[in-house]
Amino acid sequence: MSSTVAAPQIVVSDKDRKRALWGSAVGSTIEWYDYFLYGTMSGLVFGPLFFPSNDPTVSQLLALASFALAFLIRPIGGILFSHVGDRIGRKKTLVVTLTLMGVSTVAMGLMPTYAAIGVAAPIILTVLRLLQGLALGGEWGGGLLLAVEYSPKNRRGFFGAVPQTGAMLGLALGNMITLAADGVFSDEAFLAFGWRIPFLLSVVLLAVGLWIRHRVDETPSFRMVKSAGATKQVPLVDTLKHHWREVLIATGAKIVETSTFFMFATFTVSYAMTLGYKRETVLGVLLVCAVIGVYSMVKFGALSDRIGRKKVFLWGTVALMVFILPYLWMLNQKSLPFLAVALFIGFAIIWPTYGSLIGTVIAESFSPDIRYTGASLGYQLGAAIAGGPAPLIATALLAAFGGSYLPVGLFIVLCGAISLVAVSFAKEKSNQEID
Repeated sequence: MSSTVAAPQIVVSDKDRKRALWGSAVGSTIEWYDYFLYGTMSGLVFGPLFFPSNDPTVSQLLALASFALAFLIRPIGGILFSHVGDRIGRKKTLVVTLTLMGVSTVAMGLMPTYAAIGVAAPIILTVLRLLQGLALGGEWGGGLLLAVEYSPKNRRGFFGAVPQTGAMLGLALGNMITLAADGVFSDEAFLAFGWRIPFLLSVVLLAVGLWIRHRVDETPSFRMVKSAGATKQVPLVDTLKHHWREVLIATGAKIVETSTFFMFATFTVSYAMTLGYKRETVLGVLLVCAVIGVYSMVKFGALSDRIGRKKVFLWGTVALMVFILPYLWMLNQKSLPFLAVALFIGFAIIWPTYGSLIGTVIAESFSPDIRYTGASLGYQLGAAIAGGPAPLIATALLAAFGGSYLPVGLFIVLCGAISLVAVSFAKEKSNQEID
């Protein structure tokens, strides 16, 4: 059951659209930079520094487990902040989530390690990670709607892809700064204090992001809902009562997007290092592929405006399912050219097909009065199920099966199959009005 909002249409200038698109992209990049930086450091230093053990694999698993925990709280953040977003407005919510994320990240850079304060160190670090999850749970939906609800209907795929590029740009920015710190300091110095620099630099990004967010007006869709007096008292109740099918579809669609992103961006770092690749080599290749992936994402977003979202999303998912085992095989050749080709095809070409569209597909499924809540709930549930746990599951499968990557590949194929079924039930709304 969908709601219809009877309110005068609001005229939006091209200047307003561009400002909203820019604000969405920059804010999203900063949020993902902060969030992914933890994942990168989980694969590099958090194991020995905060979760020391006689067995390096155990330390790595504990670090990845702390990384995964934030995904469990993201749906709570989504529910909490989307309630505010659907009741009070997208813009105010985005300022709060950006601040919470930035403060948590800077605090991580100031954290004493296990050697300094013992077991309190991993506990405090994990709490800060949970605050990051809470912030991102609310940020994603608002950042996406800032772009989608300002977009012209025939360019919604392109507009919706732009905030999604924040994931790639945030990862690239984090890797760039981490590589710079790694190049300046020796291994010992990087382990001692060099790893803190990328976290502390977040204070600069936070100031820039807040300035940009303050310059963007509330979205036209929410202004229409507000002027019509159509805001819901408790958006979550209406969403679960009338839009539970759309929530399930959104959750299922998210599975392949989130599991494969963290397979490429997080698991690959730690796995490649166990195979003998150098840290700076893996981060450098990831950086290049992430930058190329940004270009791919906006192109696939624009393509979906011409041929439809479902077609691009489904073909990309099938391509991923076919490619994942060759991808893992190429990594195991322990050759830089194979590593580069594998990540280029998987991360810079295939992932952007559905990574660029996941937000638009989900946003188009809900009416504006509960869109923040519905989109956030479905997206964050999918992330909790398969996003954070994916690197942990993959690492555990490797350990359980004597280093064989076949079970890891089959796990990703299963994720792809779930999303294929879910998206096949989604209604195609390309180039249709969504209010």
